[in-house]
Amino acid sequence: MESARLLKTHKTFEGQTQFWEHDSIQTKTKMKFSTFMPSVKPRGCVIWLSGLTCTDENFITKAGAQKYLQQHGLMVLCPDTSPRGLNLPQEHEHWDFGSGAGFYVDATTSGYQDHYRMESYVCNEVHSLIQEQFGVAQDKISLMGHSMGGHGALVLALRHPEKFQSASAFSPIVHPSECPWGQKAFAGYLGADKSQWCSYDTTELIKLGKKHPRPFLVDQGLQDEFLDKQLLTDHLEQACEKSGQKCLIHRREGYDHSYYFIASFIESHIRFHAEYL
Repeated sequence: MESARLLKTHKTFEGQTQFWEHDSIQTKTKMKFSTFMPSVKPRGCVIWLSGLTCTDENFITKAGAQKYLQQHGLMVLCPDTSPRGLNLPQEHEHWDFGSGAGFYVDATTSGYQDHYRMESYVCNEVHSLIQEQFGVAQDKISLMGHSMGGHGALVLALRHPEKFQSASAFSPIVHPSECPWGQKAFAGYLGADKSQWCSYDTTELIKLGKKHPRPFLVDQGLQDEFLDKQLLTDHLEQACEKSGQKCLIHRREGYDHSYYFIASFIESHIRFHAEYL
């Protein structure tokens, strides 16, 4: 695999916040990502998956995570949320589909199947890059994310438990087959056959018996404007209770869907992952 190219770097809490670009085998485009590297050799890496409309820059600039990553000797890597520089049908028409909204699936529909391979990008390409370029062991990698990226973190951990030691999420879309965001994205990326959607749906995977050996950690603001229609946290809780999948769900009074919420509780998520890395 060709090494990623460093675009810029900023010293942060004695470590380095950095921005990168590389030529992706999976998406067949250039892809950008950001990292924080602590001042000591990292003992593990958490992959952060961002939400709708985000890029590789949102988390690294807004979440305030670097201080806590430095304290625990962890690095973070934040991929972009979709391929860029393409002009596929309907790709740029809506903020919740296409550009900036890859949903961390491997698409199967015409056009998208050639480039929107975000599951393989994260689980194969990024996973390997973390080992080869940054020297992190393959069994020291975890996932966390927000909203669409929270969906990605939980789904990819369930689909690939051997690759990810732990998973956590802020405001995740936990039942995409049953909410407007997920239904739109899955129809566009996976086609009209709804039986294919379950394989990328956290709640449905858990109902089908998929488990991760470690508990999930979920934070959800109770003032989140998307909670009742899009996020459906209760569906995850009910599925986990029935299946025996351990899941720590914290409902936070007064908090919304924003990065102000993430910044308020990011320390506890980094500490959670540090226990397993």
